[in-house]
Amino acid sequence: MEKPESVTNQVVRGLLHPVFPVVIFLVFLAIASGLKYGIDKQDREQIQASLANEAQAMADNLEREFLVHLEAIRRMAQRMEANPDMRESTWSQDARNYLNDFGVYQAIEWIDRDFVIRWLEPLSGNREVVGYNVAFNAERRAALEQARASGTIDISGVIDLRQGGQGLVIYVPIHAGADNNGFMAGVFKMETLARQLLTSRVLDAFRIRITDGDDLAYELNTSSETARGFAHTAPVELPTLNWALTVTPSAAWVDSQRSLWPSATFVSMLFMGILTSLTTLLVQLILKRNRALLKTRRELESEIDQRKAIQQDLARLESTDALTGLANRRFFMEDLTHTLTIADRQMRQVALVMMDLDRFQMLNDSLGHQFGDELLIKVSERLNRLSSEKVLVAYSGGDEFMVCQQHVDELDDVINLLGQIKQSFAEPFEVQGEAHSVTATMGIAVYPQSGLDADTLLRNADVALYRAKEQGRNTYQFYTEGMQDREVLRLELDKDLSHALANDEFVLYFQPQVDLESSEIRSVEALIRWQHPRRGLLPPVEFIPLAEESGRITEIGRWVVMAACRQLAQWQGTEFEHLRIAVNLSGRELDDESLVDHIRDALEANSVPPRRLEVELTEEIFIQNIEHNLDQLSRLHKLGVHLAIDDFGVGYSSLGYLRDFPVDLLKIDRSFITDVTERHDDAVITRAVINLAHNLGIQVVAEGVETMEQLVFLKNHRCDLVQGYLISRPVPAATLEKALREGTMITGVAVDSGL
Repeated sequence: MEKPESVTNQVVRGLLHPVFPVVIFLVFLAIASGLKYGIDKQDREQIQASLANEAQAMADNLEREFLVHLEAIRRMAQRMEANPDMRESTWSQDARNYLNDFGVYQAIEWIDRDFVIRWLEPLSGNREVVGYNVAFNAERRAALEQARASGTIDISGVIDLRQGGQGLVIYVPIHAGADNNGFMAGVFKMETLARQLLTSRVLDAFRIRITDGDDLAYELNTSSETARGFAHTAPVELPTLNWALTVTPSAAWVDSQRSLWPSATFVSMLFMGILTSLTTLLVQLILKRNRALLKTRRELESEIDQRKAIQQDLARLESTDALTGLANRRFFMEDLTHTLTIADRQMRQVALVMMDLDRFQMLNDSLGHQFGDELLIKVSERLNRLSSEKVLVAYSGGDEFMVCQQHVDELDDVINLLGQIKQSFAEPFEVQGEAHSVTATMGIAVYPQSGLDADTLLRNADVALYRAKEQGRNTYQFYTEGMQDREVLRLELDKDLSHALANDEFVLYFQPQVDLESSEIRSVEALIRWQHPRRGLLPPVEFIPLAEESGRITEIGRWVVMAACRQLAQWQGTEFEHLRIAVNLSGRELDDESLVDHIRDALEANSVPPRRLEVELTEEIFIQNIEHNLDQLSRLHKLGVHLAIDDFGVGYSSLGYLRDFPVDLLKIDRSFITDVTERHDDAVITRAVINLAHNLGIQVVAEGVETMEQLVFLKNHRCDLVQGYLISRPVPAATLEKALREGTMITGVAVDSGL
């Protein structure tokens, strides 16, 4: 009896059947068609979602900008309410300022209570409108009469303007009812308003229809060719208007959004199907001719591959860092020594770059070591792209990397490499689903100028790296003669710092803050100085970074709090007992669980009311470890201590923490104040910060006031407090007391309504 064929043999026979390659091709064709259909559908949904986002963004921007202009007209109406006898010349100057600031108004008008235009800016191109009755029909008259009686705003909707063209008018009553003094009106041409509020990119890429209810109010880009099947409507919530924004994309925009993946996937899968089918056919032919020989060959190749893989793994383990996959420190130093030997014979230069990731330790401590490891891997992947025959990248350990550039002919070669390294950090790193911007600081030593052997070159590159860190983050520094001497001086200063507290070598200087409403000095900022026994009076920049690096900043911070409380105690019972002292806290101090207890003890030991002490923290510190900081600051707030945000607006500005944290003051960074009277952007930002803070019940302090023009600007825009060299430099307590008694500081200035 014949033995039945085994299942394995049946499978092998089936695989060797001539029809099998055809089946494989048909399977790939089906998969390719299915993938193309799915990706096409997903692509269309993504385009529709992008269009919805664009439409909503346009609607939000239109709402926001329109409300800004409405608020501007309201402010002009409020000014006329406050000054009913305002002259036309004063009104015209005020209107011209708004025309210049916003650049979108067709005209600004004052309309009397009989609905007749009396004053108007600009007159050029609008003279025929003066004397025109804006209640030109029964519907407009009824709306204006209702607005006049109730004091509410009226918006005309899109109408034909007397000046020509289509536009709309905002009417803001000046008083209501019998006290009504007419209307303040802002006239906008629809074309100008739409093109001002919508970017050129939006205008080029979309046809935009503005509808009022079921009626078409205005349409932009009617001549542009639009794509079929794509449109989105977003409501625009404006007072008295029922507008909606319908956005239809151009065919070019839709084409730019389409992905190449559907076609690429289909072609790739089809090609893979053909290739796989042909490969299968070839394999069948080989197996049919000599199946036994192929099996033996595969076994031999498998064994050889395993041995090669083992040898490669062993070599890689000896020279490569296991985490990052880059060369390790030992291999790098051996390669650097060999490179210097060759460079000596060929009389070439070699550059060694030591690199340190900025703020890595903070991210690692706050987000966890797993996050830190993943970030190091991401950084290594980008840096490894710089590797070549002339560039070796290695991981030194911690958050440090090393780069060796061989065959350096001139300094520009090194500068070009540094630019490539910085470019590697230009895009944020996505770690654990979130994007994080990371920068690097670098120190460079060049052979033979900066050292003749690998160890010396490495040491001097490290010295240059430390010098670069002193200058700030995201920078680099070349090693130069004398840096080693400065490093020795720094180490000596660090050693002296350990004795400064014990020898009571620190002193407090005070910079006054002027209350612009009362023109009085009611608060001062305490700034620490070190009266070094040999080097004289040192500013904070000379020793605070050392204190933070060594961990002594917490002890120094405690000394500052106690010294400020002692000074407040000395002022009690004198003419200076009304002064409040502001002290700065570092992030390390805020992390100290006993911080609040120490401040409470210092206040009680000196019998000082908590309201006379103010604590300042930079905005960056505020948002680090939100839950812990909120608890610490809430405890300080309950204690009665004032809380201030320093350097507001220069880094991680977020309105959320202003709402959640018990903040009393915002300090506008000096970078905005320096050019506030010359740069329109700085002026707008400063006014916005002041208005934002006041709306949240927070006072505003402006730092770095150095000119009378800056002081006048801040007073005119209701800034609460100012400090800077115009008032006084930081001075000792005795000098401050003398200046306050003699009244030698600038404490007031008249408001100039023209600004």
